[in-house]
Amino acid sequence: MSILIHRMAAAATLCLTAGGAGASGLAVHVADTAGAPLPDAVAWLEPEAGQGQAKPAKGAEIEQKGLKFLPLVTVVQTGSRIDFPNNDKVRHHIYSFSPAHKFDQKLYSGTSATPQIFDKPGVVVLGCNIHDKMVAYVRVVDTPYFAKADASGLGRVDAPAGKYVLKVWHFNMAGGQPSEQAVAIKAGEAYGTASLRLAMKPPAGGDAL
Repeated sequence: MSILIHRMAAAATLCLTAGGAGASGLAVHVADTAGAPLPDAVAWLEPEAGQGQAKPAKGAEIEQKGLKFLPLVTVVQTGSRIDFPNNDKVRHHIYSFSPAHKFDQKLYSGTSATPQIFDKPGVVVLGCNIHDKMVAYVRVVDTPYFAKADASGLGRVDAPAGKYVLKVWHFNMAGGQPSEQAVAIKAGEAYGTASLRLAMKPPAGGDAL
């Protein structure tokens, strides 16, 4: 674990708060070092070895509309399928060079793109060979317990009682590796909250795929 990750973990605070009866998991708030919320941050809970976890229940969809990938960030469990409908009036050629999932989807329009199965954990950066400014990120995680932060930087991770490692990632975070800390969810205990601040990279003119 790098010095940066240690610093991020040390800056993270965890406190239990009252919640609805029968609820379990963590409400995770993510901000940058200045305190500004980080929409699209991804938080997930990796169970301690030996804890059971569900298989992927559903896939996801990343559409192309207005010469953009929507949504910008998608999180799925390992083994999930993602569809790529093209809702633009022009054709797109999507691809990824990322080690977690390399693929090349030739020019197409409509819904003719072959769905992709994301079977390795990691980050997959998507691009379009025709429209260089198009970019999107897929975070593939080895757990069904995950959430993506909303505009306020808040995401709620539903999970049963057990011991976990909480991991938090943002596509523009310095170092690229998720912040992490050990957490425990006890049976019958209300929702907890975790608040983390992540160091961001300076704004860049583009993203390398």
